[in-house]
Amino acid sequence: MPEGPSIVILREAVESLHLEGQKIHAVAGNSKINQQVLPGQTVLRFRSWGKHFLICFDGFTLRVHFLLFGTYRINERKPSPVRLSLTFANDELNFYACSLKLIDKPVEEIYDWSADIMAEEWDAAMALRKLKGLPSTLACDALLDQDIFAGSGNIIKNEVLFRIEVHPLSTLGALPEAKLKELVQEVRNYAFEFLHWKKEYTLKKHWLAHTKKTCPRCNIPFTKAHTGKTNRRSFFCSNCQVLHN
Repeated sequence: MPEGPSIVILREAVESLHLEGQKIHAVAGNSKINQQVLPGQTVLRFRSWGKHFLICFDGFTLRVHFLLFGTYRINERKPSPVRLSLTFANDELNFYACSLKLIDKPVEEIYDWSADIMAEEWDAAMALRKLKGLPSTLACDALLDQDIFAGSGNIIKNEVLFRIEVHPLSTLGALPEAKLKELVQEVRNYAFEFLHWKKEYTLKKHWLAHTKKTCPRCNIPFTKAHTGKTNRRSFFCSNCQVLHN
């Protein structure tokens, strides 16, 4: 599943084509949205929120969510069936295996950019207050909660918990305030390091915990388990990542 930094890369790539202000010439694909409303529409803006890519028009927005296996191509196509293809005068955007939705409300009424870990409007103090209000929530679940950390996914979860030496099954209420603040800070820090490494195609080389077998601090085997209500894969060290409960 693409995480927030990957969606920022998509947004920046599309913005570089200068498609804002251009009209859609043709639409195709197997999406069940009302595709007939799109031809002739002028793109006002491209935005991203968490794991959502947003194409804004006058009066409505097209939301693209890549789910677990969604992909995209710009000015090229994959052999697999396209979910939605948008053709402009000189460019085309193609989306695959994703969820698409037309939103008829202003995006500001739906999305809170202060919760987006990549946004300029990110509010760390607000995230901390939200964490304190969920004392029984597990750390592994909190890091995947898009209402708190929009854009955080399983990679960020595993890497941040390893960095701050917290066991994924720790409860938020048992974490010292200093550790909660560290968690919030490291989500933001790691997200932008993720973005940098993703752009230079070196992200996996920098993983310390995610999908790894041995703890680089303790040189003992990592534990691999599906944890929390989200039941996503966690990779952690039972020695240096402290269980707070």
